[in-house]
Amino acid sequence: MAKGLVIYYSRSGNTLTMAKAIAEAMDNAGVPTHCKSVADVQIDDLLEADAIVVGSPTYYGQPAAPIAALFDESVKRHGKLDGKIGAAFSSSANIAGGNETTIWSILSRMLIHGMIIQGDPQGDHYGPVSIGKPDDRVLNQCTRRGQRIAALAKKLFG
Repeated sequence: MAKGLVIYYSRSGNTLTMAKAIAEAMDNAGVPTHCKSVADVQIDDLLEADAIVVGSPTYYGQPAAPIAALFDESVKRHGKLDGKIGAAFSSSANIAGGNETTIWSILSRMLIHGMIIQGDPQGDHYGPVSIGKPDDRVLNQCTRRGQRIAALAKKLFG
């Protein structure tokens, strides 16, 4: 059975709200998923999951330093994440505040690890984004992303 992991960094609680919605959707879709603050994640936690979703607020168009540090440390396990599913989400204070560049930064790191990235032809194509506190549209996008990641994980990993 496929297993999921949602990792987040959140200061205001906005990214945490999104992380919980994605993890809950994955759980409800039949993929047991842990939702963890990046501060509570060990590198080997990444090895145990089949689907890894990472969320960060946007700081200067990039992920928060603790998220970047997690990927810096993941070099120790280079090649071990190959074939796992990856996804990302972000929050920011402003429209055009750098959400997509933050998501792309996370996804590019996942691609270097050989992870499988699934886009979405509807809504938030690269990953859910929120401007300020997540509203119903954002939470629906988080649920959709969680459901899509779970469906792909079940296809690939049972």
